[in-house]
Amino acid sequence: MSNEIQTLSTRRHADLTDRQGHAVSGATQEALAFYEDAVTAFNLYRGDPIALADSAIEAAPEFAMPHILKAHLFALATEPEATAEARSFIDHAKTLQMTDRERSHLAALDRLVDGNWTHAALALDTHSMHYPRDIVALQSGHLMDFYRANARDLRDRVARALPSWSEDCPGYSVVLGMHAFGLEECGDYAHAEETGNRAIERQPLDCWAHHAVAHVMEMQGRAEDGIDWMQAREPYWSGDDNFFKVHNWWHKALYHLDLGQIEEVLALYDGPIREEKSGVVLDLVDASALLWRLHVSGHDVGDRWAEVAATWDQHADGRLYPFNDWHAAMAYLGAGRMDQVDRLLNTYRASLVDASETARWARETGTDLIEGFAAFWKNDHEAAAARLHRARYIVNSFGGSHAQRDIIDWTLNEAALRGGLTDLAQALANERLALKPHSPVNRSFLKRAKAA
Repeated sequence: MSNEIQTLSTRRHADLTDRQGHAVSGATQEALAFYEDAVTAFNLYRGDPIALADSAIEAAPEFAMPHILKAHLFALATEPEATAEARSFIDHAKTLQMTDRERSHLAALDRLVDGNWTHAALALDTHSMHYPRDIVALQSGHLMDFYRANARDLRDRVARALPSWSEDCPGYSVVLGMHAFGLEECGDYAHAEETGNRAIERQPLDCWAHHAVAHVMEMQGRAEDGIDWMQAREPYWSGDDNFFKVHNWWHKALYHLDLGQIEEVLALYDGPIREEKSGVVLDLVDASALLWRLHVSGHDVGDRWAEVAATWDQHADGRLYPFNDWHAAMAYLGAGRMDQVDRLLNTYRASLVDASETARWARETGTDLIEGFAAFWKNDHEAAAARLHRARYIVNSFGGSHAQRDIIDWTLNEAALRGGLTDLAQALANERLALKPHSPVNRSFLKRAKAA
């Protein structure tokens, strides 16, 4: 009788599916409930998906997907220790019984932790063609596209899957939010804003959809609209349990910066952006980028650099992800720690035998970015302009969003102005104004170039 009960229990567990209808290996009803809560936390960037995944594993140690979800979360953190943890989760998951779908996750993750972001993203492209409603694979692939700055796949990965979704499928609003961001990065601003608003109507707590609309307003130079947008929806995105809150505060600060409202920018920096001294890489990137924009705009940020630079020490290894290293270099320059800038550059130069994609990014573009910013800091504006003009075309290579990468062109334009490269300065100002004709910063660039 006990064997019959055990067989029946195993069958019940084998028949369990996630909310989108995929079979899950090794699950129990209790563990599956924890896992689904973890996925929702990941989808909305709210709460603690790691703790929830751990609860699922505790309830059913042989349940494969919580281990796989943790591997995704740690591998996407772009932090050295987290990547090492992701490797251990992957290795353990391989010892469990899995479906073909679950094994397909691990094939992509193997590539990711080896520093081959494009191979990992392409593996999840294929995965999502087979399993278009696998929301963990879709979101992880979307983030890989973000980290490798592939605007087309940010849009098209989700567009390929959307026809397999419907209004009544759990997670549909989250998929709409991802699509909104991909549309924005491809310059389809009206469609992006409309899609982002549709997502938020269905799930007001969706930080990514809110963030997609914030990007639309940033890219269109609608600073006043952006401030109103952030303030009207602040209760939905600024809670303590919101992983994305600092990045959304950063977006609000950019609107104020474009309007020349420096007191508001510094108040946001000293308040919600850095008051908690977060060690999360995403938050450090925002801190470095905002301080650098203030510096380039001619504003003294005092000793704020030192705290950010010290926090970068635990992450900037020169090996994992050059976008992070470059932002760490900004802080090191501000803090007067040129030895750490040299350390990063020397690590890049020593990586000739490393065949990973991230090592190639570092050699081909990361070196120019760090050397260009270092030259700008030292007032060698001609050298800065030469390196940054060469490095600015990193789209479809690595490094976040158009809004984040705009710091390259901003610094290049300022280097051209300060270095007396007036033809370059005017050409760059014209280029920026063609995209954002109402931006006070861009109008100032052109006015100064003409005056020169």
